[in-house]
Order: sequence, then C-alpha cells, then structure tokens
Amino acid sequence: MNGIWEAGFWGAVGGSALVLGAALGWFLALPQRLIAAVMAIGSGVLISAVAFDLMDEAYRQGGLAATGAGFVGGALVYTVANIIVSRRGARHRKRSGGQQPGPEADKRDANTGLAIAIGALLDGIPESVVIGLSLLSGGAVSGVTVAAVFLSNVPEGLSSSAGMKNAGRSARYVFGVWVGIAAISGVAAMVGYAAMAGASPALVAGVTAVAAGAILAMLVDTMIPEATEATHDYSGLIAVTGFLGAFALSKMGG
Repeated sequence: MNGIWEAGFWGAVGGSALVLGAALGWFLALPQRLIAAVMAIGSGVLISAVAFDLMDEAYRQGGLAATGAGFVGGALVYTVANIIVSRRGARHRKRSGGQQPGPEADKRDANTGLAIAIGALLDGIPESVVIGLSLLSGGAVSGVTVAAVFLSNVPEGLSSSAGMKNAGRSARYVFGVWVGIAAISGVAAMVGYAAMAGASPALVAGVTAVAAGAILAMLVDTMIPEATEATHDYSGLIAVTGFLGAFALSKMGG
C-alpha cells in the first residue's frame, strides 16, 4: 500500500473510534460515573502514549532542543485555539452532563454549534497527524500509536455525544460531527505523512513533539475535567490502569 494511503487508512481507523464512542453515548443510557471512568482510562492511555511513544521517539530522532521546542509550541498553539473556540461556546464539548450548550444557544449565538464541531476537530487533528508521522520512522505504521489513539477516542466520542444528547442536539448533528471528524482524521494523517516525507529527522521530531504537546494540553483542558467530575477520588487510580495498559502495549509492541 502506498505510504500516503496507508497513513490515511490508519488515521481513519483511529478516527472511527470517535463514531463508535458517539454511538455508545447516543444509544446507551450510561451512568455519568461510568462515562467519567471510561474517560479517565482514556486519559491514562494518552498520557502513556505521549510519554513513551511520541516524546521518546521525538527525542531519539531530534534531541532535546527540537523536542522541547516543539512540545511547548504545540501546547501553546492548542491553548490559544482552544481559548478561541471555548469563548464561542465549545468549552464543555467533552462533558457528558448538562454543561454543553444546546440548540437554544444557537438561536442566541449562531456560532455555538459550529464552535463545538471545530473544537472537537481541534482535539482530533494532532492525534491523527502523529499516525501519519509514525510511518516515516520505520516504514510501517506504529501499532501502538494507532491503538492508543483508538482507545482514547472511544471515551472522547462517548462522553461528548452523551453531553450533546443531554443538551438536546439532534442525531443528525451529533453523528454528522463525529463522522466528519473521523473522515478528516484520515486526511490529517495523510497530510502529516506527505508534508514530512523526506524531511530531516530533527524536523520530524519537532513536529511529533508539537503534536504531543497539543495532545497533552487537550487532555488536561478537556478530558481530565470530565474524568474527575463524577469519579472524584478514584479518577487517578482509574487513569493509572489506562496508563499501565498503554505502557504494556508499547513494550510488547517494541
């Protein structure tokens, strides 16, 4: 399979977990504590992926300077973009309770529904880009990266769609958002692969670190608040199980 198409395929696979999670959140009346627990597991998975897959690989290829600059830069870019969409109504886009604005908010501010969709897309792009970048290292996609993205995307889609449903959003809106983002995830992986093909290891390392910084910032800003909302004292322990699972996967895959 041509590299760019392989990147697109695996990016879409990772993104498809958002649709799976959205379906679970829409069709199943799950307790909020269970949704929060699943989100805590996903948080642990992403922390492990950032620490032991993305940052370690970036450091190996480009050294500390490129990795550190990219990591902080990615977090900064994500934070600025997140502030913009949050102020337009997307602050609670990952929340499963009654925090999300519903269609009535769209009547007061036509940008609210669009901001939620853009915010969800903002969260998913860095994860997809690193899937494409992983093909550049060894000529084959990193199964650990794909697995980590998939496992973390399920609770993201689950929690967000449950919150959208509680806010009165239509099925057309909810599944339109997540199917669209799943498709764009494939494109983002293709762009990541095509843009960096032939680039120096230091540049690839820097871009990988940028994505890692954005993912960690997204995790703290949008996933952890939902994870701790209902699980309270147990959220850290639950996140540790997700971290350990992803860490074990990375070692078995290595």
